[in-house]
Amino acid sequence: MESTERADVVQGSAMLVRQLGLLDSTALVVGVIIGSGIFLVPGSVAGHVSSLLGVIAVWVTGGILSIFGGLALAELGASLPKAGGLYVYIERAYGRFAGFIYGWMGLCIINSGSAATMAVGVGSYIAPIAHFSLTQQKLFQVAVIATFTTINCLGVTLGKWVQNALSITKVGGLLLMIFFLLTHGDRARLATNFWPASFHFSLAPFGIALIGVLWAYDGWHVLSFAAGEVKNPTRTIPASLILGTLGCVIVYTLANIAYYSVLDPAAIRASDRVAAVAVSSALGPGAATLLTIFIAISILGAVNGSTFSTPRATLAMAEDGLFFRSFARVNAKYHTPIVALVAHGIWAATLTLLGTFQELFTAVIFTAWIFYGLSVLGVIVLRIKEPNLTRPYACPWYPIPPLFFVAATLGIVLNTIFADFKHALSGLVLMSLGVPLYILFRAINRRAEIGEKHLDLQQS
Repeated sequence: MESTERADVVQGSAMLVRQLGLLDSTALVVGVIIGSGIFLVPGSVAGHVSSLLGVIAVWVTGGILSIFGGLALAELGASLPKAGGLYVYIERAYGRFAGFIYGWMGLCIINSGSAATMAVGVGSYIAPIAHFSLTQQKLFQVAVIATFTTINCLGVTLGKWVQNALSITKVGGLLLMIFFLLTHGDRARLATNFWPASFHFSLAPFGIALIGVLWAYDGWHVLSFAAGEVKNPTRTIPASLILGTLGCVIVYTLANIAYYSVLDPAAIRASDRVAAVAVSSALGPGAATLLTIFIAISILGAVNGSTFSTPRATLAMAEDGLFFRSFARVNAKYHTPIVALVAHGIWAATLTLLGTFQELFTAVIFTAWIFYGLSVLGVIVLRIKEPNLTRPYACPWYPIPPLFFVAATLGIVLNTIFADFKHALSGLVLMSLGVPLYILFRAINRRAEIGEKHLDLQQS
């Protein structure tokens, strides 16, 4: 195998292998972004924004923010094409302590919690069809996590094939749903909903609605975790981040227009399963059952993508001596970080048993966006700190995208603190627990380094 096909990360005789092309990388971006959000969030958005025009504005704003974040990460991913994603960027920009705190929170709640949230979401959709009891639903959620953890332990090739298939299925199904809703919709209703007589704009409700929308876009950054397995990363990472996120903006906007073509705003506000209500109204209850199965497939694609990518951050942290060394191991046969994958899977499965969808969702969003903001700000920090760093791809319109993204991030974090202080405080407490852990792992790493030096002296 040519050296260009191998990742920079080497663990003994095993290494990560660059097997992700443009299609695979774009499918990973799309597959994680399009999960449950577009089917669950529109009702919440409608509760805060009273017109279709306002709804479209919220979804487009969320998409622009995500694209700006993607443009910034594309520069970092092309400059630092290593496995670990946000951990690598934060550690490089702000130092080992900041990198560890992100890695700790990624394992503790952000990445594992995201997979758990999606597993809980797919369980809530499947339970009514399969007539699951609460216990059976919980077991199903654990089985989902276990299945995709196993798939991604068995090699990048298998993981990417599963991801490509699920991503193509979900996008095709979503476009088909949009087509049928629009062809069965009412143009007069759509025009009335677009700009109702009672419409008035208010910034605070718009901001609250934006938080839910950003959950639906969450995932634009996941490719960065698998950067060590992307072919020609300096070109593939920027292209797939931008193509994947832009495609999701278009699909999400069309989906909301389709919902409003068959439902009145009051019906949308009253439901947290808007897609099912819209399809049932337009095509009948039988079609709604098929849609429920499709939604489950869509969420499963997001679970697989998250499981495939995010444990690479823990691997990178372990390589730097900031976590248990065993987590840095790459399996010689499958070229996957099996220890990190299994640990993430076990903790994600545990979280599905401990929290509801809303609880997990809130905890993930608040803590995740703190570090999204830090990683994107890292573009500016590294331009100042390392002006000579090779940048095969430069963020266009710099510094507007990172500054705009960071400003929005600050607003989201502050809004969450004021609106839901309890969950915000729990996230901050979890972060503070990382401080003694950082001290512990630094001490363990120093002791190991001293032991290795002592052994080398004895051998010499």
